[in-house]
This record gives sequence, C-alpha cells and structure tokens, in this order.
Amino acid sequence: MTPTAAPVGPVASAVAPKVAEPVLEIKGLCVDYGYGEEAVHAVVDCDLTLRRGQVLGLAGESGSGKSTIAMAAIRLLRAPGIITGGEVTFYSRKTGPDGERVTIDMLAASEEQLRSVRWSDISVVFQSALNALNPVKSIGYQFDDLLRVHRPDLSSSQRMERAAHLLNLVGMTGDRLRSFAHELSGGMRQRAMIAMALALEPQVMILDEPTTALDVVTQREILEELMGLRDRLGFAALFITHDLSLLVELADDIAVMYAGRLAERAASASLFRSPRHPYTYGLLHCFPPMHGERGSMDGIPGSPPDLKHIPSGCAFHPRCPWAMERCRLEVPVLSSINGSSREAACWLHSAGATVPAELGLPDPSAPKPPSPPAAPRVRRADR
Repeated sequence: MTPTAAPVGPVASAVAPKVAEPVLEIKGLCVDYGYGEEAVHAVVDCDLTLRRGQVLGLAGESGSGKSTIAMAAIRLLRAPGIITGGEVTFYSRKTGPDGERVTIDMLAASEEQLRSVRWSDISVVFQSALNALNPVKSIGYQFDDLLRVHRPDLSSSQRMERAAHLLNLVGMTGDRLRSFAHELSGGMRQRAMIAMALALEPQVMILDEPTTALDVVTQREILEELMGLRDRLGFAALFITHDLSLLVELADDIAVMYAGRLAERAASASLFRSPRHPYTYGLLHCFPPMHGERGSMDGIPGSPPDLKHIPSGCAFHPRCPWAMERCRLEVPVLSSINGSSREAACWLHSAGATVPAELGLPDPSAPKPPSPPAAPRVRRADR
C-alpha cells in the first residue's frame, strides 16, 4: 500500500461551533410614551435575541431606552408607556399536551399567561432594591408570599427552608429572613432581590442595573456570584447597564443603544477591541486604562438628545467627530458590516465612505485566512 501523505497546514473545513437556541426574541419593537403628536418615541424598531445560557448586555446612556425595552418585553410598562409595534417571543423549555415546546407571544398573551410566565420563567432584578422590596414586610414574608403563590404544593416549613437556601446561594445567612429591607445594607438588599429572582428557577433573568448604587468591592462580589449562579443553574440573562466596561467582562454579546435605537451589536470581545460605531468608540474611551502611559481623556462632547426633538438623520451626528453630510440627512439602519456578524447603524461603513482608522481595527473574532501550504522539502539525493 502507498501511504497517504498527511495534510500540511490548517484543515480546509472546520466544524462551526454550535449556536445556542434563542430563549427570548425581540423583533421590531417600538415603544412610545404618550399619544399622537406629543408622543415620545422611546424605542424604535429594536431587534434583540437572547440565547439560552448566555448573557446579552444592553448598554447606553441614561434615557437611551434600555429599561423600556426590558419592561415592554414582559409587559410591565407603566402608563403612559405604549407598545406600538413589534414582536416578543418566549421559547420555553416546558412542553405542552402535544409534547411540543411551548412558545408564547408575549405581546398577545393573556393576563393569565403572563402571570404564569413572570417570575416563574422570566424574573427581574430591579435597579433599586430598596424600592422593589416591601418596606413593611420582612424578607422572609416576601419569600413566603412568592413561593405560596407559585409553589402551592410546598408547606410553610418547606417554603422557609427554600428561602434560607436561596439566601445561602447569594452569600447571606438564613437568619436575615427576619429582617426588613431598611435593616439591610445596599449589597444585602440587592442579594436578597437576586435570591428572590432565582426562587422559581427561571429560564431568563432581566438584570436592570443591579449594581448601580453599590461600591466597587460589593459590585464585584455580587457580579461574581451572579456569573457563578448562571454557570450552575443555566439561566440566560439580559444585563442592562450604562457601564460598558462592566459588560465586556460579563456578556457574551453586547448591544449598544442611543436615543431609542440600536447603534451597534457584536460579540463582547469584538466590540471591546474593535468598535464599529463612533458612539461605542466614545463610550469605551470614557474611562481611563489601568495600565500604560497617562493621557488626556476626550470623552463624548455634548449631551444625549431630547427624545422630543431628536436631530435629523443620525441622532448621534451632532456629537460625532466623523459626521458626514449624509449623517445629517438620513437615518442609518442597523445592518451587517461586510457580510460579517458585526452590525452597526453608521454611514461610515457604507459603500464609498472612508472608514476612520479608529473604527476599522481588526476584529479579534474574525476568522483568519488560511496560511499557504508549506513547500515540500527536497532531499539532497533527489537533486
């Protein structure tokens, strides 16, 4: 037999990594505050996909529409918030009578369906635990109330055991069940809220700036506990924050919002190393590096626009150092860049435009072109 030569260089075709299935899908979501000509368009044509077991980060300045998207997705918007368009679909692990997995249209679901999904399948950790917790009821009473409604088969003692176990998961002791919200520190209140959000083993957790009011040490501890719980319990998380540097460490994918629209969407490593939107670039350069030479911080000039009087064209163009005439006239649409998985709503990446060097850095996650095969070595006897 003639031996077959082993291939030299990289394998021609590699098996692509398996993409996790979606658990919460948002398409074309539009949300207004108010009616008619006085309505404020808080969210415009937003698309997001949260995949099972992953963390999707949602970043942007205050008033960009981050929390509005999350509350609209689970129909918890307060008046005068109105959902004016779009779809929100929840893909549950649970199966129906026919053996098929349950799919719920969240915007068309009845109140009974929403009640069965909220907290049981999709839970929320709100921005201010002090406001979210009942000030006149003990932490234990609030755990008991939650478990009594959603787990009626549990006895009173079993509910208390479950509550103590949940507090232990987030680094608290069971004796804190007798405490009231005002008797806990900010970090402990936030931990208690996270424990309540985990009580029914949800498939999705919405974390609405859960560490905003905490010091950096407590913030780090809570985030490490959250990610450890995510790995153990397997829930997916929508993490909302204005701190983009925080998301780079936590999230699998990041979406950046500005003035109610998505500005950029990418894998976290790609977005951090090679931003494609001027706004993302500005956010990443608003905080100083921990190492290296000292330098002046430029930041982003100006302020976010008033949503009642959004500038024409791209809403970011008054603050953008690379704005063109087209940016002032036409609204950019979130679209793929050069056929890749990277998406940005920016005319600088359109045909004929010159991409600034700062927005054209190589993407670390982009597949590298295969290297040419090595030339065969020739032995002296064959010359």
